Amino acid sequence: AMADPSSFASPACCLTRHLHLRCRADFGARVVRGTAALTARAEREALRCLVLDTKDVQVFKVTVNGQDAQFAFGEKHSFKGTPLEITFPNELRRGQEAIVEISFESSPQSSALQWFTPEQTSGKKHPFLFSQCQAIHCRAIFPCQDTPAVKLTYYAEISVPKELVALMSANRDGEAPDPEDSAHKVYRFSQNVPIPCYLFALVVGALESRKIGPRTLVWAEKELVDKSAYEFSEAEAMLKTAEDLAGPYVWGQYDLLVLPPSFPYGGMENPCLTFVTPTLLVSIAVIKVIAHEISHSWTGNLVTNKTWEHFWLNEGHTVYLERRIGGRLFGEQFRHFQALGGWRELQNTINTLGDKNPVTNLVINLDEVDPDVAYSSVPYEKGFALLFYLEQLLGGPDVFIGFLKAYVQTFAYKSIVTEDWKKFLYSYFNDKVDILDKVDWNSWFHAPGMPPVKPTYDTTLSNACIALSQRWIQAKESDLGSFSSVDLKEMSSHQLIEFLALLLLEAPLPLSHVQRMQEVYDFNAINNSEIRFRWLRLCIRSKWEEAIPLALKMATDQGRMKFTRPLFRDLYGFDKSRDLAVKTFLEHRASMHPITSMLVGKDLKQDQ
Repeated sequence: AMADPSSFASPACCLTRHLHLRCRADFGARVVRGTAALTARAEREALRCLVLDTKDVQVFKVTVNGQDAQFAFGEKHSFKGTPLEITFPNELRRGQEAIVEISFESSPQSSALQWFTPEQTSGKKHPFLFSQCQAIHCRAIFPCQDTPAVKLTYYAEISVPKELVALMSANRDGEAPDPEDSAHKVYRFSQNVPIPCYLFALVVGALESRKIGPRTLVWAEKELVDKSAYEFSEAEAMLKTAEDLAGPYVWGQYDLLVLPPSFPYGGMENPCLTFVTPTLLVSIAVIKVIAHEISHSWTGNLVTNKTWEHFWLNEGHTVYLERRIGGRLFGEQFRHFQALGGWRELQNTINTLGDKNPVTNLVINLDEVDPDVAYSSVPYEKGFALLFYLEQLLGGPDVFIGFLKAYVQTFAYKSIVTEDWKKFLYSYFNDKVDILDKVDWNSWFHAPGMPPVKPTYDTTLSNACIALSQRWIQAKESDLGSFSSVDLKEMSSHQLIEFLALLLLEAPLPLSHVQRMQEVYDFNAINNSEIRFRWLRLCIRSKWEEAIPLALKMATDQGRMKFTRPLFRDLYGFDKSRDLAVKTFLEHRASMHPITSMLVGKDLKQDQ
């Protein structure tokens, strides 16, 4: 069995199959404390011990089938945490199960949790808590086999202050007063589909819901809930399209939760409850992100990468499905337009990371590499490019979706590596082996930089973006008068984003050009987060000092890493704003999400 370099667990010896979690969220102490009862099955004879992942977690007591068990912590690792070794009172035979109950408490500094004071929320009255476990942070809440190679079901009982609501990546199973604390209420949850630990999720806050579909509620703070319900109204249509493309939706409920602005990602595909950033409420990317998270219900959540080195299996297929949904809703030209935008995004990432950088390989090596540090658009966009290229090679979209559906059916509820995927591709297309053998697999999987082949893209919708960006790139000072607001008359928001993205791939424009662009297009007045983000980067790169406060404001008003990290990096790269960028980061660091603050700290050379 392939070992997971990001985990201390050894699932080849012992497998955790179910978790019963009973805990309480203590907002005063900023900890989650309680018991985690893991049903563990011996995978070999005479098993005497179980090793679990932990990170900054206290353990007070362990029992195995009700008997006290010895336990000891191993050596602490910089980002993997500390292995917890539990010794069974009696050895287990192969196939025998035992219930290992651990009483634990998370740390106030847990890398999985962000705690908010009431002042940091929209409502200003109640505190808020959310978790983000992907990739390797579940171990920072409770001890577990924190590897995507292992899947388990779970049942949870969470005690929270009674004026708050708790939600999890599971189906809701009722609530009741807490018999031990009249100021608290216990919420119950059940997840009957086995999931990897990174999909464990918890949120506690003053949340309200609106029903927007037969299996969908939108949850948010009162101030945002109606706007959110309106913005996400397409969810059921997208779910039906996804089911048509990938097979039945097995998770029951599909709810959406809008988090505070510091949430580090656009979305997180927690089962039954997708987490999303509130930046989507001022974005046209709402359809894209929701289509992406819905698609994960098949690729990622049902068929899962066995280790984070094969993350492209989760993300490449999910981007592929997301764009197929977009194609169904807005037409094939739109799918090609999004696909070409993705290729440019990949170019942009590889320009930033360097084309010899091993983290730009599709399959990466994570020995002593923190998955959070290796995270980029590469598994998404290089993975998508490979699938798009194969679609074109093997007979087009209708043929290729047949493969995708069969792939999901074959590997559902399992965790796999790239080799499993490739073997299945060869067996599914056994009449096209000669075509498949011509693919440069070694370069696609194991070479850094851009892919060895560029797929074919329909450029109908991109042509206007290319033409306008070229006009600006080639314009001399004397040509600046030729630009006017009419230039944007026929362009969609999607095309505006692409126009700015194309300019960001080039050398910075002269300052006079971006000043003229503001005069004629008034980009400063646009609140759409995807446009604003690219426009402010363009300004900072052209050394426009007036944009500094606007860029700092966007970098700190929200914490989505896609926006915050590049803005801080560009501000750090501009001599006039470097010191202010560092100062602003240090002022905001305490209220930032732990992962964001760690990564921005590295970008700004402030990491301790």
